[in-house]
Amino acid sequence: MVDITEYEAGQIAQANGSGRSPVVFIHGLWLLPMSWDRWRTVFEDAGYTTLAPGWPDDPNTVEEAHAHPEAFAHKTVGQIADHFEAVVGKLTRRPALIGHSFGGLLAQILAGRGVADATVAIDPAPFRGVLPLPISSLKSAAPVLGNPANHGRAVPLTYEQFRFAFANAVSEDEAQELYNTYAVPGSGVPLFQAATANLNPWTEVKVKTKNPDRGPLLIMDGEKDHTVPWAIANASYKKQKRNKGVTEIVKMPDRGHSLTIDHGWRDVADAALGFIRRFVKP
Repeated sequence: MVDITEYEAGQIAQANGSGRSPVVFIHGLWLLPMSWDRWRTVFEDAGYTTLAPGWPDDPNTVEEAHAHPEAFAHKTVGQIADHFEAVVGKLTRRPALIGHSFGGLLAQILAGRGVADATVAIDPAPFRGVLPLPISSLKSAAPVLGNPANHGRAVPLTYEQFRFAFANAVSEDEAQELYNTYAVPGSGVPLFQAATANLNPWTEVKVKTKNPDRGPLLIMDGEKDHTVPWAIANASYKKQKRNKGVTEIVKMPDRGHSLTIDHGWRDVADAALGFIRRFVKP
């Protein structure tokens, strides 16, 4: 049974009562739902109602996350996807989905289950069948994958690790600010699941790319992303474009993995909004 928090139930009730089309934001590893706050304002100003549910047991604040990192441990891709599907299932209108990093993977999993009217996957983590494995991706994942015991842990990034994996395309001062403002520990399980997805036929890290009810999909990727380089995003796109629905990909120039939270976030949000507007009326 999937537990929906009181906060999420409130968002669902507000969305259903608004009469507007909902947009659901899905965060990735090492971030919290509050990382979408500015995006939610943009989409609400454009006429949509928005939700930013957490992963199961997400703390409410960065401070709480650092005080209780164990809350993040043991969360699997399947559990998280089921949690978001339960939230979406209580909406009276099918939503658009926007996800970043592992949130981008989760958004594609949910779209493959046929629950979305349109989906934007930003710097999405790879799924089964996506084969490229660039060196920078391995280095970004090394803080977790380098120790098998991390499978059952919540793993924080040091500033230096965050700088390489997330904030390589911004200044040192901005990188430090982003780290202090947004970075939280992350569950080790999803990274181990993604790393072994192509070796495990029963993996939870798989997407029903050919489902005719998938809906339109846009994949966005930062040109300088170390964690999800273009080779991974483009391989995901090649799998997804076999779908009969609209499938597009765009490269964001000079952007790294922090593109949803750094100084250039509005350009990314506007691009995502432009895509959603084409298929989902407020």
